[in-house]
Amino acid sequence: MSSGAERRSAFAALSRDQLAILVPELLLSGHLIDRSGMAHTISAFGRKGMTAVAIEEWQVASPVYTRRMQRALGFTGDGVETIFKGLQLDIGAPPQFMDFRYRVDDHNHGAFWLDHCGALVDVEPMGEDYIRSMCHDIEDPTFDATALATNPHAQVRPIHRPPRVPADRHPVCSWTVTIDASHVPPPVPPNFDRVAESYAARVILDAIDPGDAGQSDYAGPLLSDLRFSDFSRSALIRMADEVCLQQHLLTLGFLIAIGGRTDTSAAAEIGRKQFAGIAGLTSERLRNALGLGADNAALAQVLCLHPAWNPLRYTGVRIQHEDVGVRLCLSKRSGAVADNVWPALIDADHLAPLEAMARGVNPRFAAHVVDDTDDELTIAFLLADKPFAEAGEVAITRFSTGADFRFADRGIPLPLTVV
Repeated sequence: MSSGAERRSAFAALSRDQLAILVPELLLSGHLIDRSGMAHTISAFGRKGMTAVAIEEWQVASPVYTRRMQRALGFTGDGVETIFKGLQLDIGAPPQFMDFRYRVDDHNHGAFWLDHCGALVDVEPMGEDYIRSMCHDIEDPTFDATALATNPHAQVRPIHRPPRVPADRHPVCSWTVTIDASHVPPPVPPNFDRVAESYAARVILDAIDPGDAGQSDYAGPLLSDLRFSDFSRSALIRMADEVCLQQHLLTLGFLIAIGGRTDTSAAAEIGRKQFAGIAGLTSERLRNALGLGADNAALAQVLCLHPAWNPLRYTGVRIQHEDVGVRLCLSKRSGAVADNVWPALIDADHLAPLEAMARGVNPRFAAHVVDDTDDELTIAFLLADKPFAEAGEVAITRFSTGADFRFADRGIPLPLTVV
């Protein structure tokens, strides 16, 4: 099995049913990136430093990938309905785990609330200071940043939010969204241009085929939920690649923020720990979601579909299923390496994220350098005699309830658009 040489989407090998399972998994794995990265950020910079990093990464990434998804799915506009559609396809708000509910009053006014917040469930045991860091300090500027991608005069303001009083209050939080021409947009955050001009922001993907069976865009009414099985295979392929780019853009923002606080070597080390934690957990969830085994064929498929290596036009990665194992050929001249995101963190001396990724399929896999040239690093994955212990970075990420979260079929979604 191989992919990447022709730079087609790796997701083109999947059926429509498989893609409908995979897209929400990718959205959730993108959300869990911070469960991995922020633990190491707290260790390096403390709670306040973690808060500042989180604000910076989401502020610079979310407007860029929000506009990409709007263009891809054909729901460009400047009203609250467009803002809410963007949130439904945002790694910041994966379906059901972050159970956003919406109300549209008119073009300029609406509200949303969370009937369930997996992020809050993760943070509440850490105490009120961490709750306030997430639900006040981080959410205020980052909700606005996401809304501003649609309309520079949009503002997101809380009706109520945690800490919850009483402790079981539902919905867990509630917010208004207002578009008003008198609202003065906040200044563009530092490093925004660096992310907006990155290869990830500018990579061109295949257009959705409007003749493909199923829904080819999201130009119709806002729906209470997205039922991914309603979308066409072509649309789901594009969604999957766009969600992978969201993860790279968020990681770029994270690494830029970390790099501004420490030296290059220390920043790379934090980045590799973040990568290892989310890489391993994502592999495990992809394997389980698609009902794969624990053999070489399963590893090859998980590597092909892993968000770290997609879209292929961005990473240039090739996966080969050999008679004696699986090989990953990592281009050193890709857009992802130029952007200095996950693929750039791997070299012959730093394979921990790759081993975590492979062991999400089978804990016996080990990574070995086969070849290292100016153009490409080739890694072979072979089965050892005994399983390896789970990496500490994966165990930290598993702290999140998202590690074992299961999506449910909620039936036919309802339109929410005001007529």
